[in-house]
Amino acid sequence: MRNAIIRRRRRLAAAALAATAVLTVTAPSAFADSSPSPAATAKAPTGDGAKGICKREPKTEKHLERALNRLGGGAGTVGSVARLQQRVDDAKKEGHTAIATYLDHRLTYRKGLVTTLQQRQKDLKDVASWCAANDNGKK
Repeated sequence: MRNAIIRRRRRLAAAALAATAVLTVTAPSAFADSSPSPAATAKAPTGDGAKGICKREPKTEKHLERALNRLGGGAGTVGSVARLQQRVDDAKKEGHTAIATYLDHRLTYRKGLVTTLQQRQKDLKDVASWCAANDNGKK
């Protein structure tokens, strides 16, 4: 009697597994073509966004200035290159090589970030003069 119940449960489990496999294979293909992706329905840009860039230029300038001031701050400034350099030096002094390596890689990125932001600041000055000469991008 017990063996019959076990065989019945195994057959039922096998049938359920087979049904699940069939549904898994066929269901995604049925839903795949039902709705287009958002990327397929997006419209192509009609301009270069000059008006919006000119509108945001003052805020962008302030944002860049704040970021560069923070990065260029002293060892007491959270987020500064000097503070991270101090942490790297402390980790090396303590003999924590894994931590020192991790922080050193962050330091390298942060120093590169300073260069990138300075370049963006220079580019933004050119944008500001272009916006002033072109009625804030309305031309």
